[in-house]
Amino acid sequence: MTALKEGDKAPDFKAKDQNGKTVSLADFKGKKLVLYFYPKDNTPGCTAQACNLRDNYSLLQKKGYAVVGVSTDPEASHKKFEEKFDLPFTLVADPDKKVVGAYGVFGEKKFMGKTYMGTHRTTFLINENGVIDKVINKPDTKNHTAQVLEVWEGK
Repeated sequence: MTALKEGDKAPDFKAKDQNGKTVSLADFKGKKLVLYFYPKDNTPGCTAQACNLRDNYSLLQKKGYAVVGVSTDPEASHKKFEEKFDLPFTLVADPDKKVVGAYGVFGEKKFMGKTYMGTHRTTFLINENGVIDKVINKPDTKNHTAQVLEVWEGK
């Protein structure tokens, strides 16, 4: 789906998080960033993915990784999602689809015989210099942290 690949400069973005604070890629300069795109707050796969990252967040932090989730849901939906599941990381609201568009993860999807437009679940592992080290096109929602570590560190 995405035209972005390993070695590409990650597209900069500016958008509001679940607390109404402006977040940009530049905020993470000097850190490794797990930037994950997901379809919708409070759905089974998205909840499993967020909770897996939450449950392993201290490990990711110890390794110097920041975590940011992005969906086209509004700030209020993200805030409820964060509170309901005690998520410790930033959730970027992208209702105007600028961020998902810049990363090439919004497009045609099929589910139960229906075709519709939506966000393709994709994770970008971005290094300290803002360059995409790895792209995970098919995140394993229940084991996403292990997948991130395996892809990024070869573990």
